[in-house]
Amino acid sequence: MTVAGCFTDERPEAGPGETRGASVPDSIRRRLTSMSARDPMSWVATALVVAIAAGLRFFRLGFPPGKVFDEVYYASEGAELLRYGVEWRPHTDSFGFSLGPGAADFVVHPPLGKWLIGLGIKIFGDNAFGWRFMVAVAGVVSVLILTRTARRLFRSTVLGCLAGLLMTLDGMHFVLSRTAILDMFLMFFVLAAFACLVLDRDARRARWLRALEDGLDPSVAAARLGVPWWRLAAGVMLGAAGAVKWSGVFFVPVFILLILWWEVGARKVAGARHPWRDTLARETGWIAAMGGLVVATYLASWAGWFASDDGWKRHYLRDQRGQDELPVIGALRNLWYYHVEMFNFHIGLSAPHPYRSGPWQWILLARPVSFYWQTASPCGAATCASQILLLGTPALWWAFPPALIGLAWFGIGRRDWRAAAIGAGVVAGIGPWFYYELKNRTMFYFYALPAEPFLVLAVVFVLGALMTSPAIVRPYGRFGPYLLPEDRRLYGTVATAAFIVLVAVCFWWYYPLYTGMSISRSDWARHMLLGNRWV
Repeated sequence: MTVAGCFTDERPEAGPGETRGASVPDSIRRRLTSMSARDPMSWVATALVVAIAAGLRFFRLGFPPGKVFDEVYYASEGAELLRYGVEWRPHTDSFGFSLGPGAADFVVHPPLGKWLIGLGIKIFGDNAFGWRFMVAVAGVVSVLILTRTARRLFRSTVLGCLAGLLMTLDGMHFVLSRTAILDMFLMFFVLAAFACLVLDRDARRARWLRALEDGLDPSVAAARLGVPWWRLAAGVMLGAAGAVKWSGVFFVPVFILLILWWEVGARKVAGARHPWRDTLARETGWIAAMGGLVVATYLASWAGWFASDDGWKRHYLRDQRGQDELPVIGALRNLWYYHVEMFNFHIGLSAPHPYRSGPWQWILLARPVSFYWQTASPCGAATCASQILLLGTPALWWAFPPALIGLAWFGIGRRDWRAAAIGAGVVAGIGPWFYYELKNRTMFYFYALPAEPFLVLAVVFVLGALMTSPAIVRPYGRFGPYLLPEDRRLYGTVATAAFIVLVAVCFWWYYPLYTGMSISRSDWARHMLLGNRWV
């Protein structure tokens, strides 16, 4: 599928073993047929993008050799989970010497992300490469997922690879793929859940088409849709996201609304007389099952705590309240009290911090975060600086605000379902934090990472729209000056290529600050485009 085919209602021809019933109008068939994933060349292109991402993220992954930023918490807790099954705080004196076996530690994030960090330590040892390995894997696989999901959304291998390449060359994604903290895992599971829902949408529409080709009435065809396996998989992914950080829960209601909207849309296309009523009647049970998997997956991440007698508040009812603990129920009640303590910590977190920032600052890159800093490494100059700076590639991130405007403009003008889905992901990833900004909660730039895939998709959506004529997409609504399709494709392709080059050059320019390379202090200062806001 070429770029010219994106944003259109064109669909692939029938694959091997597929039938084409004459009774289904072409307009309905096109809207119920998804893009095939069987194109070998699309996988070759995807593999190239993923190889670039892997090469960048695994090269010198073990540098710096010590723990940077919050690795002092999460890498340490990953090792503790391997040894004790729970987070554990050893008793030490002021010199760091052990004074005894220690005790369970109170932590404010669920354990799944730390278990994944611990898996890398289990394979490669308790060293910098070991505790960063699984984070890098999650970063690389997230590029793969975004590439294939964007291809399916936009019906274009070119645009799919463009999305993966842009995220590959983003400084924020790059740095967090090489640092053993939790946010990359959170983003990974959120993106995986969204990919599952896109697959679920296509699978359900394919079943609708098969039922209509068999001549079934739409009211009867709904009974043949079967089990929405991809939707249930999305529930597992959302549960895993929440088991890394609670902010993963922000995406649950938004994704449920997407499911309902897509199901109603499929029924309207198929000709159902009561699409909303039928959707609520037939899909509520499956959505409830998906919600059950969210909860079950979250609880499963606490398996080490359940299996231990030493976890924080593991026997709170017995030891601190003198009550009997019923099997299962007692453990769940103790976990509830633990969660109340975690919740109180999060809502009361308002301590000052030099790198704190609010959500309105994140897309503007108003306050990046320094993960590592030292001046001792030689660089051939009188004064040197070695820093790991969590900073999104400016050429990409400063394109996000106009891309969101373009997303709304083209999405409304072309009545494109993809614009609403992408916008919903951005809102779920950033919107709730504005509430916490009003509460003066301490927040940081890396909280925006779960929204980044959707921000990248917004950029790709607009670039794709610039390469296609509105008249091709829908017979109604035409905004802006009209160009012939071939001229629009040419100008849009040139603009897209120029943008990719700009992002790549910008990433290369900031690469020393993403990896802790030692450079001269004057060279370092030239990178600080916003002055003290970036220092």
